[in-house]
Amino acid sequence: MTQPVETPKVALITGVGPGLGDAICRRLARAGFAVVGLARSAAFGATLRDAIAADGGTYRHIAADVTDPAAVAAAGADIAGREGPVSVLVHNAAALLIKPFAETTPEAFERIWRVSCFGAMVAARAVLPGMEAADAGAIVVTGATAGVRGGADFAAFASAKFALRGLTQTLARAYGPKGIHVAHVIIDGLILGPQTTQRFNPDPARCIDPAAIADTYLHLIEQPPSCWTYELDLRPHSERF
Repeated sequence: MTQPVETPKVALITGVGPGLGDAICRRLARAGFAVVGLARSAAFGATLRDAIAADGGTYRHIAADVTDPAAVAAAGADIAGREGPVSVLVHNAAALLIKPFAETTPEAFERIWRVSCFGAMVAARAVLPGMEAADAGAIVVTGATAGVRGGADFAAFASAKFALRGLTQTLARAYGPKGIHVAHVIIDGLILGPQTTQRFNPDPARCIDPAAIADTYLHLIEQPPSCWTYELDLRPHSERF
């Protein structure tokens, strides 16, 4: 008797680097996904690949700019040919700018939007045809407090995250009936990691553990179609809201 061929579990993560991107890749690899990370720099890829391999998982890194549609489309085609169709997309790419509005240049404003929102659109376009063909898939988007409440010095970041939230909501309504789970996660607090430490030097006890966020992402990915979450927020116990 012929055994059914098991569909490979393939995850594409944008914005891979130390911190949350690292944690998401490691968690999905432990869950049995063939993980492919996408980031402009290739510097972190080899380190993460070796760490995941030592843990028994598989990881491949692609150096590409998420705001470049041609590069992302090429990456999607390459993944489909090597690992298989992408079944999970996590859009984690983001760029942070904290400046008064009067000091925010049009170029900087557009750059923040391109990474956070336009990049999500480009990545989704690269993977959704394969998910539609399979009648299944999951897209998890990393949002932020700025996507629901704009701070005084966050004109570029907040507008980009508001737009990202709107895009995600639209995708959830358009593709949910097609079997594709789209979820938006509001990160309400600082994520513990090298970039956070360098920029803010916070008390680690008041930060969110990126591994705990990654656990939540996996939970969203594995939710049954009868009980999907569209949006949730995550914050440390000490965060005011």
